[in-house]
Amino acid sequence: MAAQRLVVVGGDAAGMSAASRARRLRTPDELEIVAFERGRYTSYSACGIPYWAGGVVDGPDALVARTPEEHRARGIDVRMRTEVTGLDLDRQRVLTRDLESGAERRHGFDHLVLGTGARPVRPPLEGIDAPGVHGVQTLDDGRALVAALDGGAADRRAVVVGAGYIGVETAEALVRRGWAVTVIERSAQPMATLDPDMGALVRDAMTGMGIEVVTDTEVTAVRTGPDGRVRAVATAAREHPADVVVLGLGVRPETALAREAGLPLGTSGGLLTDLAMRVRGHENVWAGGDCVEVLDLVSGRTRHIALGTHANKHGQVIGTNVGGGYATFPGVVGTAVSKVCDLEIARTGLLEAQARAEGLRYVTATIESTNRAGYYPGARPMTVKMLAERGTGRLLGVQIVGREGAAKRVDVAAVALTARMTVDQMTALDLGYAPPFSPVWDPVLVAARRAAAAVKDGQG
Repeated sequence: MAAQRLVVVGGDAAGMSAASRARRLRTPDELEIVAFERGRYTSYSACGIPYWAGGVVDGPDALVARTPEEHRARGIDVRMRTEVTGLDLDRQRVLTRDLESGAERRHGFDHLVLGTGARPVRPPLEGIDAPGVHGVQTLDDGRALVAALDGGAADRRAVVVGAGYIGVETAEALVRRGWAVTVIERSAQPMATLDPDMGALVRDAMTGMGIEVVTDTEVTAVRTGPDGRVRAVATAAREHPADVVVLGLGVRPETALAREAGLPLGTSGGLLTDLAMRVRGHENVWAGGDCVEVLDLVSGRTRHIALGTHANKHGQVIGTNVGGGYATFPGVVGTAVSKVCDLEIARTGLLEAQARAEGLRYVTATIESTNRAGYYPGARPMTVKMLAERGTGRLLGVQIVGREGAAKRVDVAAVALTARMTVDQMTALDLGYAPPFSPVWDPVLVAARRAAAAVKDGQG
């Protein structure tokens, strides 16, 4: 029997995890695997780009988990600088174009994996494509940004547009490089992935680090000088001088190919799959990573969450199923962590606005604690906010802002959300304690006790 062919579109986390897992389960005689990647790298960590830019880690090679040559040595035919330009699902073919030669070809498939990732939001503003305006999506983006940061005058100024995860992490990188940094955000506070009261804590910390934070403000244009390079970022109120501009406005699913092929998309534009990561209604088409919507276990709806952790899990599930096994991806609770300098930021589950949008009645509890016993040297403040469903007490979400040891405490809440625990049940969790690591009552447990009391009292 002739080997089946698996075609993978996209050479990063989801696609190459799927290819690698399928190869472990099926030999080249049983399954031919061809992967197409339009860039110059495979299996790399885009999340590491801000830390490369800040000089914390080396790049770009240190951010590559597996090179094209390593994939090929494992029996995966990786075609670099090759873009998939069309999908013919009826004939089970993909159309490709070699970006170096321009040559076009058609390739048949028995199984198709779409791991096309996400594209950065780039608003159609005057000057947005000028030299000196940088994204942080690919390793080529990172290389260009690092080169820009290495040059320039002594009093160097940078503007970061957007104060989400990428924005605050890039702001930290620029501060570490000695640049004067302005962050412009259209929301009321930085980190719109937090409730505004928690985002205000992030703003205070950023301001204390010397970062100028401009909120409730839209960028209207990027101004350029006589040489065509960026010189300032304009808002309705003023111009902010800039030698470098970094865009941190988030991403959207890269699903143009899928849309043209008539594949089902969700409200965010991400592909819709079943729990096996098979595209709905298509037996031999699979999708994973930043191009899909995933089930939110708290709200019960699908939403787009672009994280490498999910992408790698999606790939493992797809590869297992293509390889003849059976696996599912049950969903997520929306856990994410970040930091800006020594401030750690974490969230999981729903924000207040999301809970209201779902029609949920809820109570909140916000507590101040420390990361260690108060008497132990180095104890630092930590704020924990918890949402619980009114009546049932089911945990709905947790946000944490603090210093050392704050962010990873959110993992306790992520497990509790996945297990559909109540805040009252959480108060009995047997968490580790010693003065160097926690007060005798861990901050998460203190918040759970406060939330349980609010549920009992019926207070919001």
